[in-house]
Amino acid sequence: MLSLTPNPIKVLDFYDDGENTRHYQFCIQNPEQHLAPWLKAESGQFFMLCLPGVGEAPFTFTALPDERGLFKALVRKTGSVTEALFRCGVGDVIGARGPFGRGWPMDSLTQKRILVVGGGCGIAPLASVIEQMLDSQDFIQMEVVYAARNRASLMLNPERERWQHSVPMFNVVEDVTGLSESEYYQGTALGILPKVLHTFGEQPDRVLLAGPETMQTVAAEYLVAYGIDPKSIFLSIERRMHCAVGLCGHCYLNEKYVCSHGPTFSWAELLRYDIAC
Repeated sequence: MLSLTPNPIKVLDFYDDGENTRHYQFCIQNPEQHLAPWLKAESGQFFMLCLPGVGEAPFTFTALPDERGLFKALVRKTGSVTEALFRCGVGDVIGARGPFGRGWPMDSLTQKRILVVGGGCGIAPLASVIEQMLDSQDFIQMEVVYAARNRASLMLNPERERWQHSVPMFNVVEDVTGLSESEYYQGTALGILPKVLHTFGEQPDRVLLAGPETMQTVAAEYLVAYGIDPKSIFLSIERRMHCAVGLCGHCYLNEKYVCSHGPTFSWAELLRYDIAC
């Protein structure tokens, strides 16, 4: 029987990581009762964060739940739920439901050339993919593009610092004031794509995109024109997901629900169902 009752989770820690953005670590309480479903979480899936008396909102995992019930999420203050979370302190207990949706095609990334492109908060659903691939080293080549507006809006700073020691990182910022020219390119994710693709030699086998939907759409169109199969390009789509289980219809796109059929779709799927961003 479907249950919409949240599991209790504790706020273990958090730190500011970008403008009005915090990186949180949570812990699932009463693991003997609640942990099993969370251990099945996949990169690219999401969960519903529940603030009693306030409401719910969907967030992606930046670190998947482990055997101790620990997981992480990047949260930007944008509404009543996130404002209430920002008022919480370490040790406070709130709620969560999940995991939900369809994640990234991890099995298809093995021994492939992978291009990862994240814009703004879009780096969040890509973080656990990058971590998993770096842990396994089961890829031929992986390069990461991260784009932001300015210095204040940069996110996942500790993670990106660590990643760049293992794979090529293209950090791109529209306004580079106060940033090192040796570490940041000036421009946009779309503007840097020709340079990045040139470094691959052979074209990427898989492309993972997340961020503003306009950016994802234009990037996908560019990559197809470059010669990459639409079935090999994957996007993470955001919509208002109120129930997370395909009941409320708020995330309905043509004949699909983003919460249950996504949030990850191949570009070929989006074109076939006429729900391209």
